[in-house]
Amino acid sequence: MNSPALRSQMAPLIAVMHIIALLWIMPPIWAVEDVLMDSMTATAELGWMIYPSVGWEEVSGYDENMNTIRTYQVCNVFDANQNNWVRTKYIRRRGAQRIHVEIKFSVRDCSSIPNVPGSCKETFNLYYFESDSDTATKVYPPWMENPWIKVDTIAADESFSQVDLGGRVMKINTEVRSFGPVSRNGFYLAFQDYGACMSLIAVRVFFRKCPRIVRNGAVFPETLSGAESTSLVAARGTCIPNGEEVDVPIKLYCNGDGEWLVPIGRCMCKAGHEAAENGTVCKACSSGFFKPSQGDQPCQQCPINSRTTNEGATNCVCRVGYYRTDSDPAQMPCTTVPSAPQRVVSSVNETSLRLEWIPPRDNGGRHDLVYNIICKSCGSGRGACTRCGDNVQFVPRQLGLTEPRVHISELLAHTQYTFEIQAVNGVSDQSPYSPQFASVNITTNQAAPSMVSIMHQVSRTIDSITLSWSQPDQPNGVILDYELQYFEKNTAELNSSTLRSQTNTAVVRGLKPGTIYVFQVRARTVAGFGRFSGKMYFQTMTEEEYDSSLKEKLPLIIGSAAAGVVFLISVIVLVIVCNRRGSDRTESEFTDKLQHYTSGHLSPGMKIYIDPFTYEDPNEAVREFAKEIDMSCVKIEQVIGAGEFGEVCSGNLRLPGKREILVAIKTLKSGYTEKQRRDFLSEASIMGQFDHPNIIHLEGVVTKSCPVMIITEFMENGSLDSFLRQNDGQFTVIQLVGMLRGIAAGMKYLCDMNYVHRDLAARNILVNSNLVCKVSDFGLSRFLEEDTSDPTYTSALGGKIPIRWTAPEAIQYRKFTSSSDVWSYGIVMWEVMSYGERPYWDMSNQDVINAIEQDYRLPPPMDCPSTLHQLMLDCWQKDRNNRPKFSQIVNTLDKMIRNPNSLKATTPLSSGVHLPLLDRSTPDFSSFNSVDEWLDAIKMGQYKENFANEGFSSFDAVSQMTLDDILRVGVTLAGHQKKILNSVQMMRAQMNQIQSVEV
Repeated sequence: MNSPALRSQMAPLIAVMHIIALLWIMPPIWAVEDVLMDSMTATAELGWMIYPSVGWEEVSGYDENMNTIRTYQVCNVFDANQNNWVRTKYIRRRGAQRIHVEIKFSVRDCSSIPNVPGSCKETFNLYYFESDSDTATKVYPPWMENPWIKVDTIAADESFSQVDLGGRVMKINTEVRSFGPVSRNGFYLAFQDYGACMSLIAVRVFFRKCPRIVRNGAVFPETLSGAESTSLVAARGTCIPNGEEVDVPIKLYCNGDGEWLVPIGRCMCKAGHEAAENGTVCKACSSGFFKPSQGDQPCQQCPINSRTTNEGATNCVCRVGYYRTDSDPAQMPCTTVPSAPQRVVSSVNETSLRLEWIPPRDNGGRHDLVYNIICKSCGSGRGACTRCGDNVQFVPRQLGLTEPRVHISELLAHTQYTFEIQAVNGVSDQSPYSPQFASVNITTNQAAPSMVSIMHQVSRTIDSITLSWSQPDQPNGVILDYELQYFEKNTAELNSSTLRSQTNTAVVRGLKPGTIYVFQVRARTVAGFGRFSGKMYFQTMTEEEYDSSLKEKLPLIIGSAAAGVVFLISVIVLVIVCNRRGSDRTESEFTDKLQHYTSGHLSPGMKIYIDPFTYEDPNEAVREFAKEIDMSCVKIEQVIGAGEFGEVCSGNLRLPGKREILVAIKTLKSGYTEKQRRDFLSEASIMGQFDHPNIIHLEGVVTKSCPVMIITEFMENGSLDSFLRQNDGQFTVIQLVGMLRGIAAGMKYLCDMNYVHRDLAARNILVNSNLVCKVSDFGLSRFLEEDTSDPTYTSALGGKIPIRWTAPEAIQYRKFTSSSDVWSYGIVMWEVMSYGERPYWDMSNQDVINAIEQDYRLPPPMDCPSTLHQLMLDCWQKDRNNRPKFSQIVNTLDKMIRNPNSLKATTPLSSGVHLPLLDRSTPDFSSFNSVDEWLDAIKMGQYKENFANEGFSSFDAVSQMTLDDILRVGVTLAGHQKKILNSVQMMRAQMNQIQSVEV
């Protein structure tokens, strides 16, 4: 029953509706609300559908501006089983997926109504019904919960009783409810009363969206919120004009409240532009200002001696006569060339000269001033001066002097010279004019001849050695004769003998068999003797060698007794031929091998490596450096591998009078060519020159029977890379450093002998039962000329090069030096600390070349001490002159071994943001449907079954994995562990980011 009394009691509610405007809560300034319907804006009847007709009633009221507003009220509390509905008109959703409804209402406190029955309520229900068009009628949709969808039962926070004399009024409640997702073109709202005394004062229907915004240098369009209250809708941003992406993709997330959250990526103003208007505009640099690169930094004023030609400049152009080098930063002032050096002072001493000068008055505004010395010879009456030859020596050097002084030697005697001292700096080569210089003219005095540089052994017997040597580079006159000084190696130099020779050859007789002698030679002119040459060591034949030599040279005569005479004649002829042969060889000194030993710039008695291919007959090098072993002393046990030329076996060697030892035997396969035989044995003639505990030891060769063999000491643990992979994680850091120290010691020995290995890698290091590492495989020279199917060796400039282990200058220019071996040693360090992982993983060789050119270097292996990784980085310096020497590496490793605490600090694995180059490509895990797909993407698909068996079949489980879990799964390779762990850390970071966004 619709009680007039109660309706009159509701009248104060209409009277106070002017406060609604004051209670209306505006949305946050960062959100945009689009209103779909607002009952307060209606100027006529709302006309909502009511059921039954005696339920809700539409009444009029006024707001604070005395504008008419329409409301609905109901108060049938004395009638039991109330079910009163009021339905709005059709509301179009306009693309919204989630709808918000703000309801302002008041409810009468049931306890304030006299004699109210127990069925009185203080709540009501809100429903919605979706439809693609306005099809509702009085009976459709039915007035029941199904097909209507219930949003919520709404209760008043505060109810009111009847207005009292104190002027207190009813309480206005405001509630907001939302629902979604909605997908039809529109919907209806319905309010159900089932026994309350209330007034529906205002209904506002709206949806939220994030406004258009400029954030982090990017413009994000207006974006509708998602279908759920917790939904995050990603919006892609577009860089503002003259902005450039720094990170991609550039995103913002719009939450259900229309707020922008979690910016990802950003744009920065490009070169020549700076941020303005709170970062919403990229403004071009004004004239006289520049900005060289993308970034947040402001435009800078042009440095001294430069200017801009237009707005938006990325650099300032140098004024005429001023320059900037490619390496000079754009902020550096333009500079010019220096003036000439001042006050040159010369001091002549025979054929040597010392020059000193004062630096230029003007260095051009730079601090990279150096000096070049131009030497011109103006003697011999040949007219114009000519450049000096390469024989002239400059100390410390001729070009790029940093100090204003130089010592010059090896000049010709009684010769006039002109020396120009140029002052140059970093921009001198950009000037169209020649460098300014100061000059001085001098004339050298009389001088003794220079030192003889090289001496050759022509032939030897048991009691004599025939020698030849080159003429001094600077005879400084007519050579009158030579003085040869010699003595036994193990005796004092005071007991030396001398021999004079009119030519540059001499036969030294009366020597002891099988004895090493030290030889020195010097030249004499009218000015006196020059300096003695460096000490050269040569050995006479032993009696056994001499007898063996005669047997090789005597023909084998088989016949009658008369053949004895022929045999005797043959011996006589052979002796004559041998003598003539010795004298003939003096005419071809350039085909002879180098001396065995030298002491010029090396330590006394230190050997120098002799390239076997410099021998006219390479077989002679094999005979000289490799001991011939009789086949009967060798016993092959089993085949253990295959080499380039044949099989590699293990076996036993028992030499006469010695105990049997275990050896490795390389055999030459049958059907070889003479060139293959020569190349096969060349490694023995190289290896036989070395004697060091960290260099594989050559026992000898078998060349006089088949198969041809090279016999070396046996290394029980095989190659280092395979050995480490088989014992992954089994050694202490000190043990690994000890292995590295042994390799470095071996390489220092090779470096001191002037030998460049060219193929230093863990696969070419052998390990014995005591974990002693020894450098092996001295045959890369073959790979540089011939084809090979081994993918480790890749073509580069006409040869085969192991790209992953080779220094950039060796790849690009074939510049192999001990410094390029140091680069390779750094890779070996990385292999050892990663337990034999492949350097650069699955990158192609070309990708490796490109990455190194872009200054990428391998990251530290797992648990690698930071001091060791720093040593690796030192070995990988781009400028080979900045790399450490092997002697320095050995000293550094010795210090680490003596101080183990220095090895405790490790380089941590990257956690996501600063991953190494190869790990930055780790894909977003959310782009995969399963853990199996993710494993395939990071190229770890071989562990799919392992992950599934251990229960790591979801991303949530995988993201919590630790190193112990990875080990439990069965990932034993350190490199694979690191790769998976990095990807897991990236996954975890992505998950944390998403969770923080949702929160």
